[in-house]
Amino acid sequence: MEIILASGSPRRKQLLETMGLCSFRVMVPDFDEDSIALSDPARLVEALSQGKAAAAARTLSDPKALILAADTVVALRGEILGKPADPPDAFRMLTSLSRTSHQVYTGFTVLQGGRCVTEHEVTSVTFRPLSPKEIRAYIDTGEPMDKAGAYGIQGLGSLLVEKIQGDFFNVMGLPICHLGRVLRSFGVDPLTPSHS
Repeated sequence: MEIILASGSPRRKQLLETMGLCSFRVMVPDFDEDSIALSDPARLVEALSQGKAAAAARTLSDPKALILAADTVVALRGEILGKPADPPDAFRMLTSLSRTSHQVYTGFTVLQGGRCVTEHEVTSVTFRPLSPKEIRAYIDTGEPMDKAGAYGIQGLGSLLVEKIQGDFFNVMGLPICHLGRVLRSFGVDPLTPSHS
């Protein structure tokens, strides 16, 4: 079967390859994320992943294609932190995350034909104390600007993280273990050499 990653995220592409899935096609769905406004982060990431998967499905002619879509947000004390609008917004986010724990939510949808499974994973991340000078230096690298919560745990942002509780890969954008279980239910098992 053809596997479609409905995401332009290079990190999600890398994580699928880490799972042993190398034969998949990347498609960036035409989907307006601002069309969904939910205050609950778990419901939000699930709804966004569903919307992306459905948008991708509308452009495909193969009903047997398996579509994977995902979305990740950071939540701190009930406030959802998406991607920063500009450097001052990134500074505000990172200052609020300093010396606190926050939650990273990733929702994912696996869609094939008439079957759709949508789930989410939550990981708790604790930042060490950050000085304004450190925050500005990190923002100057450009890394925070396209990432939820204004940091990337797989890059220089790892220097900010004191500890995590839960799935590390979930913070990068895909909960590999959780997703693997769902993919197996669709007949895709990366540990089985015969998977297609």
